[in-house]
Amino acid sequence: MPDEITLRPVTADDLDVYEREFSGPEGWGAHQWFGFQSTADLRRRFAENGLLGSDGGLLSVAEGGRTVGRVKWFPGTWGPADLTNWSLAIGLVPSARGRGIGTRAQELLVEYLFEHTRADRIQAWTERDNVAERRALDKAGFVEEGVLRSAAWRGGQWNDLVIYSVLRAERTGGTAK
Repeated sequence: MPDEITLRPVTADDLDVYEREFSGPEGWGAHQWFGFQSTADLRRRFAENGLLGSDGGLLSVAEGGRTVGRVKWFPGTWGPADLTNWSLAIGLVPSARGRGIGTRAQELLVEYLFEHTRADRIQAWTERDNVAERRALDKAGFVEEGVLRSAAWRGGQWNDLVIYSVLRAERTGGTAK
């Protein structure tokens, strides 16, 4: 069982951890490696707003105070342009995987978003064969909704994604005010 898992605003030191740990396929893992990417935009946005804004954000995942990953959320819409849901994503350093940290971090992010935003739906998706993340989403209270066929290009081919969601009423017993 992992030590206490918390989410906190990103620090400048966290950016160094992200660059070191998520610089190549070993750090991202088999299902999240989409090629090399510049970190300049992440550092620019950190300097502008600390990676927290009305259009989404990024928080560090800490285990016992040590940075072990990050979670982010960004707008998602189905239908009218009014924000009704967030999409979330997670990245953990290799040493933090497979110990329940991802499940807990995603639970914490859902709680945070339902407490601090009016979103009624939070969704996530992962590749069909990413069994570990699918299990983490299930344990975090997400409901599997279906398959998005050939929805993500990775590893030189199109990959199917499985979409999950959790609704405010399922977590809080009510709806947005």
